[in-house]
Amino acid sequence: MSRTSYLSGLFGLAAIVLGVQASAQAQEPSFPTRAIKIISASPAGGGVDLSARIVADHLQKLWGHPVTVENRTGGSNNIAGEAVAKAEPDGYTLLATPPGTITANAVLFKHLNYDPAALEPVAIMAVAPNVLSVKSSSPAKTVTDLIAHAKASPGKISYASQGNGSTSHLTAELFASRSGVKFVHVPYRGAAPAVNDLAGGHVDMMFCDLGTILPLHQVGKVAIIAVATLKHLPQLPATPTIDESGVRAFTSTTFYSLMAPPRTPVEIRAKLNTAIVNAMQTPEAQAKLKAIFVEASSLDTKGMGEFVKAEAQLWGGVIRAANITVEQ
Repeated sequence: MSRTSYLSGLFGLAAIVLGVQASAQAQEPSFPTRAIKIISASPAGGGVDLSARIVADHLQKLWGHPVTVENRTGGSNNIAGEAVAKAEPDGYTLLATPPGTITANAVLFKHLNYDPAALEPVAIMAVAPNVLSVKSSSPAKTVTDLIAHAKASPGKISYASQGNGSTSHLTAELFASRSGVKFVHVPYRGAAPAVNDLAGGHVDMMFCDLGTILPLHQVGKVAIIAVATLKHLPQLPATPTIDESGVRAFTSTTFYSLMAPPRTPVEIRAKLNTAIVNAMQTPEAQAKLKAIFVEASSLDTKGMGEFVKAEAQLWGGVIRAANITVEQ
């Protein structure tokens, strides 16, 4: 073979290799290359929305592409959930949601236009501890008092919730089951009217995230008698846990998640996760999280997936045991 033919063949082979590489790069550009949209299942101003906006601001600064938050509320979070479930699995459309969408809705609703369990984990933006509160005039000053009072007056102690199937609803049902008591459920459309009626003495008790209820506790309009964590909270160091009050291993948290459409590549989700976990550890983000009484999470996508699956099993069991359904 002549030197000219050899070089011609070598350059031809190199051109083919470079062409394949260029084609692969064209097909799989580095993520992200354009704007990202976060669809929030919760209204503006709440913990989910505020956490999503912290993330959006950081990612926009980090990657130089617009990151927007769009609120699509209603339908027990299913409007937002369905929109993201049907979006392209490319990482450019994400769901910001409270727990119920991914831990309860698949069991609560008989007919959904999407599968919540198929949504892919990206990151847990923040975690809020839940607490047990009673109206200020309640004779129950402890968990033991409350259980004794409920057993002495079966079916007469009422509890407020943010709505059927909400975390506050399911937590109260779990507490009733573990305590062997019966309560009367009074559902509301959101946290604000529920805590307002608790403060007004119209309902007896409520499970709620700390940030929502603590200001009312601090001015004496409600009384937080126990926390649904296994450790004492720094904001309420003298308030006992429900576990040490006799209902063993009782925990309940409200966590704010980012989820991706089904089949979103793990590499994209992992890149998002790393950026979000780092974002929530910055001093600026930490100050904002502290202001709404939540903490950041360091779970990666695998750990988050395992956590969400365990939560779905727990709350799915509560829903089935209590025969809870939600009208669509």
